[in-house]
Amino acid sequence: MKLRITLWAVLLVCLAACSHQPQKTVKHSFITVNDSGQFIRDGKPYYFVGTNFWYGAILGSTGRGGDRDRLARELDFLKSIGVTNLRTLVGADGPDGIKTRVEPSLQLAPGVYNDTILDGLDYFMNELKKRDMTAVLYLNNSWEWSGGYSVYLQWSGHGDAVVPAIDGWPAFMEYVKQYQQSDSAKALFAKHVDYILKRTNRYNGLKYTEDPTLMSWQIGNEPRAFSEENKEPFARWMADVAAQIRSLDANHMISSGSEGMWGCENDIALFEKVHSDPNISYLNIHIWPYNWGWVTADSLTELLPRAKENTKQYISQHMAVAKKYRKPIVLEEFGFPRDGFRFSKDAPTTARDEYYRFVFDLIRQDRESGGLFAGCNFWAWGGFANPAHEYWERGDDYTGDPAQEQQGLNSVFATDSTIEIIKAENEKLK
Repeated sequence: MKLRITLWAVLLVCLAACSHQPQKTVKHSFITVNDSGQFIRDGKPYYFVGTNFWYGAILGSTGRGGDRDRLARELDFLKSIGVTNLRTLVGADGPDGIKTRVEPSLQLAPGVYNDTILDGLDYFMNELKKRDMTAVLYLNNSWEWSGGYSVYLQWSGHGDAVVPAIDGWPAFMEYVKQYQQSDSAKALFAKHVDYILKRTNRYNGLKYTEDPTLMSWQIGNEPRAFSEENKEPFARWMADVAAQIRSLDANHMISSGSEGMWGCENDIALFEKVHSDPNISYLNIHIWPYNWGWVTADSLTELLPRAKENTKQYISQHMAVAKKYRKPIVLEEFGFPRDGFRFSKDAPTTARDEYYRFVFDLIRQDRESGGLFAGCNFWAWGGFANPAHEYWERGDDYTGDPAQEQQGLNSVFATDSTIEIIKAENEKLK
């Protein structure tokens, strides 16, 4: 009897151990572009509805702001609704303590890194890998909310960075337009690119350049020339960064992070010049109906037809460039406020839901004809966050809205009616 019990106990232990073994990770190929201009993954055309998840590395960290339990919940939920493509910030630049800037920061001073956030980035990427999800990682930002242009200018001797919330937008624009003319600022960023691309993930031992979890390296978030005289320097800089990335990584696609014509001084020729570069793998555009004045805070529903028409036209203008160079195009940022221009999670999203349906229909229609409108990343994922203040304060949950914007402005929360629309669309794209 004793022997039987012992054998039975051993069997139970073995069964328990087997049940907790990690599932085999399915090996996938790198996402590429074929000769027809379609994304290809594992030999099949790849179309997607993804999201922006800029705070992934912070959430994956073990320091201030980190919450690995929440990260797991968010990724599992996203996976359950078919959202597996996440556009994510590598990390913020500059010292912490600037009210409108993301924190904790990754690069505290030139070449001085917060290892906790680097660890968080590694952890985040490995968690995506476990779930067969992919990421687009962007390395810079023309806007102040993660440092970028303005911090590199400050570090290279151009005076204190201008903060729009304090100094105003005209002063900020005047300040950051120096970036394209500053060899020293651009050199600091080039060192950052070199450092990040040579990284090895400490959780799985894979070099970033050899991990198919990464869909694309992206030069920056909404990189801009910021002036007519900067157009040529801007195009040269974009080409230089793309060439640098390609010299370090032969496997992954490279993208710009551009808003499209809106971010190219309203010059479609400049957009074409940047995206005709052979090192740029596909086209990016962003669309912001409220920010661009297509709707107003008190007419979100009434002016929705105009927003749809302008959206279709804007996509068509850039689609012509995509077809010319046989490259896919991704609408990697778009957002729409909640009804009544309210920020509370309780506020309905009727107008936004209708706008999302419209965008998703355009992608699916193009897919059915084998077209180049390959996907989108809505802005942005708020998930299970519970905003505590109108503007983010230290200790608050991270939402899809960065610190300079009202929390809840464009965030998609796990409780929103928008979720079912996203889920249904991803089912159709399978």
